[in-house]
Amino acid sequence: MKNSLYSLRKSCKYTQEELAKKLGVTRQTIISIEQGKYIASLPLALKMAKIFDVPVEQIFNLEEGEF
Repeated sequence: MKNSLYSLRKSCKYTQEELAKKLGVTRQTIISIEQGKYIASLPLALKMAKIFDVPVEQIFNLEEGEF
């Protein structure tokens, strides 16, 4: 699953630490999501969408063959 967390975070000028704090997760979680090593839970994805004021689909995208 691809995601645009890195670009959204940068456009809002959040550090990984700041975003992690807002979401109630560790910086390592943010790093793992940005690198595609971890897929966020639905509650976490919804929190991200609310913080960035975008639909979840704008943050996370299924790649071909994942559905």
